[in-house]
Amino acid sequence: MIALYDRLTRSLNASADTILPTLARFIFAATLLFYFWNSAGTKWDGTPFSPSLGGYAQIFPKAMEAAGYDASQLGLFHWAVVVSGTLAEYILPLLLVIGLFTRLAALGMIGFVVVQSLTDLYGHGGIAHIETLGKWFDGLPDGAILDQRAFWVFVLLTLVLKGAGPLSVDRILKTRASKM
Repeated sequence: MIALYDRLTRSLNASADTILPTLARFIFAATLLFYFWNSAGTKWDGTPFSPSLGGYAQIFPKAMEAAGYDASQLGLFHWAVVVSGTLAEYILPLLLVIGLFTRLAALGMIGFVVVQSLTDLYGHGGIAHIETLGKWFDGLPDGAILDQRAFWVFVLLTLVLKGAGPLSVDRILKTRASKM
């Protein structure tokens, strides 16, 4: 019985490098790709280089409130953060889905989710609402920050550790590079 179990687990371990990254990229595409793209779309007027009032308000809620929701009162730093954040919401998910620079893109997305979560908690006041923050080990899996985003980061961490898997641009580039 133990020998059979060992053969089964060896087989599963051997397939993990194929299955886990491919499944992680599929789950990201199915659940988060359009979430991030739709969110990015709310942050610009005309082009991603012309941030909307909503873009500033989403990323810098307290600064916008202090400026009376007049984005012209904010500086170059605010503009650069909104533009780079908007571009990141488009580019990083695309890189993950096609499997290009996957580990780096997944690491960037983890950073993005951390900043997004901190903005939601402290910038938008979510820290004061237990239903937004959530609580681990409470039997309720629907806290927006601690519960849901832990799963997001887990999927992304899988890609950081395992790479993109066999069905990816990374694999194509690696195969071509090894033939040169």
